[in-house]
Amino acid sequence: MKQGIELPQLSKAELTPAVVKLQEIAQKLADRVQLQDEEIQRLKDEIAVLKKQKKRPKIRPSKMDDSTGGGGSGNSGSPRSRRSKTKSKKTQDLEFHHTEVVKVEGVQEDWTFKGYENYVVQDLRIEPDNTCYRLEQWQKPDGTYVSAKAPAGGHYRATLVSYILHQYHHQHVTQPLLLEQLKELGFKISAGKLSELLIEGKEDFHREKDELLAVGKEVSRYLQTDDTGARHKGKNGYCTYIGNDLFAWFESTESKSRVNFLRLLGAEHTDYVVNAGALEYMQRQGLAKEKVAVLEAQGGQFADHKAWTEHLSTLGIEGKRHIAIATEGALMGSLLAHGFPTEMAIVSDDAGQFNVFRHGLCWIHAERAIVRIIPLNETHRKEQQWVREQIWDLYADLKIYKAAPNDELKQDIDARFEELCATRMRFATLGQALKRFHRNKSELLLVLEKPWLPLHNNLGESDIREYVTKRKISGSTRSDPGRRCRDTFTSLKKTCRKHGISFWEYLKDRVSGNNLIPPLTEYIRQAADSRS
Repeated sequence: MKQGIELPQLSKAELTPAVVKLQEIAQKLADRVQLQDEEIQRLKDEIAVLKKQKKRPKIRPSKMDDSTGGGGSGNSGSPRSRRSKTKSKKTQDLEFHHTEVVKVEGVQEDWTFKGYENYVVQDLRIEPDNTCYRLEQWQKPDGTYVSAKAPAGGHYRATLVSYILHQYHHQHVTQPLLLEQLKELGFKISAGKLSELLIEGKEDFHREKDELLAVGKEVSRYLQTDDTGARHKGKNGYCTYIGNDLFAWFESTESKSRVNFLRLLGAEHTDYVVNAGALEYMQRQGLAKEKVAVLEAQGGQFADHKAWTEHLSTLGIEGKRHIAIATEGALMGSLLAHGFPTEMAIVSDDAGQFNVFRHGLCWIHAERAIVRIIPLNETHRKEQQWVREQIWDLYADLKIYKAAPNDELKQDIDARFEELCATRMRFATLGQALKRFHRNKSELLLVLEKPWLPLHNNLGESDIREYVTKRKISGSTRSDPGRRCRDTFTSLKKTCRKHGISFWEYLKDRVSGNNLIPPLTEYIRQAADSRS
């Protein structure tokens, strides 16, 4: 019997027709209860997905009682031999600071020495290492004093400063907790001094961060972008990410408009240029013909935002929408004038502010629009599931195409995309979603023209998740230098990670002034050159 129902064993004499009938009824009820439990759990899981919560985990049965001991066929041999092999792999590249020989007690004369077996112990030493420099002082005959020169670097050495930066920017330790930690370790430091060490004198770091975007744009064939909330001084703000698998660059601002994104994209240039590219963009965005004609007749390059707004005012362009389109066009013109490639692809999650140049869409975000639709009955549910299966079949073939592009597969994918979007659905809401899917065809299938493009924006979301974590821990930034440092060190840390560079070693190298680690832009160029 199901559902844990156990009936007593009955003799043939006891199995009267009435008892047999009752057993059948009990069986049917048990089956019905089980089906209802499964349906209830399925609906709970569906509600959890719609609320963006986790489903109930499917816990697999334990393999602890298997005859193999749960280790599989690859874990043959005695427990000791397996343990020794594992230890050897873990410590074979470990640097040893001390070596001690441990002798066997009671060795007999007839024993034969067979070498050593390594037993590795790891430990950590965290303690202050303070130095008192006694600076000589001499008095000249004229009564003036001469003092010996103090060592460079101030009262806090490079390793301590690097540790503070690493704890704050990498381990997400807040300033109050970091101050408490340092005091418990025996350091004498004030809250003001800690804040100073975190944000002041970081011009070299800021300069290296700014170079990441300039070089990244120069050597990349595509850029991924995303944004997230980043409160500053108690007000809502945003952090925008620009990068790819070569670099990561973050900048926090008060806006997330297209104007803001274009300004960030041309970060090192502050001018506005009216050229052919700018005028083409304005026309495509629907700016009135007479206003485009006036801008074209005047043309020109404007040094900064103030000069540009004065120019627009002189031309009588004052409407909010007209100003926005003209400004977007002039910023795009500036990018093109400074060598930004027109074929550069921008991959995003379909946020409107990123739809510039050759825009590619994330398939995962596009499919989410289908998932979010709530089916009203079983027919709707089956249609929705069928559409999702078709989308992921296309996605799988696009991955095959990326690995080995060919015209036959390209045409097949294009035709199947058209066929899917043209399918008539009894579920009207799903049909509307497919129409929107079709309107984005050129962006979803941009990879057919540029096979090196990613099919999703997961890398961008993964990189910018750093800001979500920081926002949950510390809330917001309170000073402009603090916000700038957060952007800078997040950019540098993420870029280090992409090239296998220890952020701890990077910080120690830069803070000490040794600069033995080459500029991160060199790693970006080398990685880009290795692909060409």
